Amino acid sequence: MEFSPVRTLPRRIAARGVEVAPGAGLTVLIALAATGVSRVVPAVGSALPALIIGIVGSMIRRPGGRFAPGIGFSGKFVLQLAVVLLGVQLSLSSALVVGVQSLPVMLSTLAVCLLAAWGAGRALRIPRRERTLIGVGTGICGASAIAAISPIIGAASSEIAYAVSTIFLFNAVAVLVFPLIGHALGMSTHAFGLFAGTAVNDTSSVVAAASLFATSALGFAVVVKLVRTLMIVPISITLALVEHRRTNAGAPLTARRLIGLIPWFLVGFLVVATANTLIAVPADVHEGLVTASVFLVAVALGGIGLSTDVGAIRRAGWRPLVLGAVLSTLVTVTSLGVLAITGQL
Repeated sequence: MEFSPVRTLPRRIAARGVEVAPGAGLTVLIALAATGVSRVVPAVGSALPALIIGIVGSMIRRPGGRFAPGIGFSGKFVLQLAVVLLGVQLSLSSALVVGVQSLPVMLSTLAVCLLAAWGAGRALRIPRRERTLIGVGTGICGASAIAAISPIIGAASSEIAYAVSTIFLFNAVAVLVFPLIGHALGMSTHAFGLFAGTAVNDTSSVVAAASLFATSALGFAVVVKLVRTLMIVPISITLALVEHRRTNAGAPLTARRLIGLIPWFLVGFLVVATANTLIAVPADVHEGLVTASVFLVAVALGGIGLSTDVGAIRRAGWRPLVLGAVLSTLVTVTSLGVLAITGQL
């Protein structure tokens, strides 16, 4: 027996494709332009330029009408798909080896960052979702972490845009300052790789900082940073539980509800990371998938930029920037402190 939904599925997919094509096409063009910028200035990556281009476009003339469905599609579904593909950058076997060395620094910086985001964010009267985005983005891995948790906490485009911009601002500072700190403290390339990998968020910024310090520090720094990305999983699940308790006060958390709280894209991320560990993927295919994941993040942030309420960013004022500065400083100091305590400095 053939069910009607199955029989009409191809037609519905085609209709959806036609609906989202104009807006999605616009975000793809933005991502292409941002990719061009990243090749000229590798340290900035493509995520931030895509967000800025989108916001500027929104300020000039905010696209609506036939563009709106595709822009929303890019800012939501494509963002989640990008998180899934991030798993292709991870090898769980490498994560286990590197994780043993980096876990004390990683957990310490994350704990300090999240506690400070909660405490300092409340003291600065920053809205809950905004301080959560900045805290998780600073504590884990910048735009990737923000992409993972924003649908879980129901963040608005303006909140995502401000959080990403704040984090990238202090990433830029880290690229310039971290090599100076490393040389001043006489760090080995191994120690600096651990320092940069646990205290700088965006991969492109980690690459830039490590390259400026010493080329030999680059490989380990990037691996540490990618292992740090795995912290997205427990943090996302924890936030899902917190959101459930906040919005369903008194409702019992059954096993079925608990499973339902785990976002599909987080499961996809783990499946892809596991497959990348167990299956020997040809180098050119693997490189293509990594490039695709980076490009999809740019597409998604282009959509978020186009749908951003610039007025909401203005109303947020200076406080989120202060929070970003406080958290970035605390993560840096904590990372150096734990390295010193564990004899790795």
